[in-house]
Amino acid sequence: MELNLETDYADRAYTILASLVTPRPIALVTTISADGKVNAAPFSFFNLLGAKPPICAFAPGDRDNGTPKDTALNIRAMHEFVVNLVDESVAEAMNQCAASLPFGESELTRAGLTAAPSSVVKPPRIAESPASLECVEWGTLQIGSNRVVIGLIKRIHLRDELFDAEKKRVRTEKLLTIGRMASPHWYCKTGERFEMKRPD
Repeated sequence: MELNLETDYADRAYTILASLVTPRPIALVTTISADGKVNAAPFSFFNLLGAKPPICAFAPGDRDNGTPKDTALNIRAMHEFVVNLVDESVAEAMNQCAASLPFGESELTRAGLTAAPSSVVKPPRIAESPASLECVEWGTLQIGSNRVVIGLIKRIHLRDELFDAEKKRVRTEKLLTIGRMASPHWYCKTGERFEMKRPD
């Protein structure tokens, strides 16, 4: 089976790709507007891109009418954001943050989440998140109707039990993030894992 995403399946590209490239990590992104209103929204078109310097990227789409979503508008204005990772304990709250609310209305309040101060950026992090990445916008790429925001990661906050300070490593066995699966409503847990060592 061969699918041409430029012709026959162009109108199905999102659904097909979002169902194939799985699981995807979820960025619950917090931003702040110029007048101080906090926004929180989840994105599964997200990942790390490098470590020297530490960078991540996510792709906030447009609203159905073609206008940018609040996240993109806030980053355009303030050039900062926080990526809050999503584990099983905040999965339902993350889903609540996906609701379309009027501009300036708080998704955090609706979802029962707590804004906590960040260290070097203005947008708050989410206290309930297992880990949060404070980011400064490096740049935003516009590719067709896609918008890819690239952030320089300036600080990481994580639950104490998730980090071994002596070995300077994340206790990955305690980090039970969830992943995005097939569109529109499917997710997965990441508690079941296997090890496969690279060949020498």
